[in-house]
Amino acid sequence: MKVVKVTTNAFSIDAGVLGIDELPYVGVIGGSGLYDPGIFADSFEVQLHTPYGLPSDNIILGKLGGRWVAFLPRHGRGHKYPPHKIPYRANIWALRALGVKVVISVSAVGSLRGDMAPGDFVIPDQFVDMTKSREYTFYDGPRTCHVQIGLEPFTEEIQSLLYEEGQKVNKSHKGACYVCIEGPRFSTRAESRIWREVYGCDIIGMTLVPEIVLARELGMCYGLLAIITDYDIWVPHEAVTAEAVEKMMLEKTSLAKHVLASVIPRVPRDIHLKCEGTLRHACV
Repeated sequence: MKVVKVTTNAFSIDAGVLGIDELPYVGVIGGSGLYDPGIFADSFEVQLHTPYGLPSDNIILGKLGGRWVAFLPRHGRGHKYPPHKIPYRANIWALRALGVKVVISVSAVGSLRGDMAPGDFVIPDQFVDMTKSREYTFYDGPRTCHVQIGLEPFTEEIQSLLYEEGQKVNKSHKGACYVCIEGPRFSTRAESRIWREVYGCDIIGMTLVPEIVLARELGMCYGLLAIITDYDIWVPHEAVTAEAVEKMMLEKTSLAKHVLASVIPRVPRDIHLKCEGTLRHACV
């Protein structure tokens, strides 16, 4: 596959530099097991150097429904980055520099509810951050910005599309609270009970934060298709293993790709105008 190499400190690259007629409006970030979109035509790779270093991998650009789309494997091909070492700032900066205004993420999660079973899709609407040592912002000074995304951290219009298309091919749930932990270890049973019984969260994962926060800091919309792989460890005699997570993701990857292929052409072209509103009155 052809590779185009680009270095930029800017938020926007001219489409002509990439040899395409327009920049991608939608970018997909693939989680565990989803390292290649497999749904694009005319695809090529972009190796993009950012002020924050290289992203997790080369970004694949391709056409879907007549539109250019970007794809980035969150962990890199071969799963070389654990959750706490993913270059989140480089990933989001690179996608934004390529023109992406809407990020659709696919992630593996554990379930904290009995009615949300392994294999189900979940479309969350809130999150709780329990990570500890990550780079959380682009605004480290001298410019300081406090971006408010609390009412709608996930873009409702994108979440509705994911749910609508998801339930056509798989059992899906809309509306859930995602607790993001540091990783790479799984929860203890005591922690799992706290996330479920004290915090009232519904699903658990390791990669949502700071990815979603960084995207919203740059005025990008963000949607998430979460795939349940396990019951964490709150269920008696239930143990989570990396092997089980990978196995379930592989089983559901084809369905996730089908959802993406159906949703991306339906993403409204002007939805970013709403998401850019998070930047108004945010900086001091």
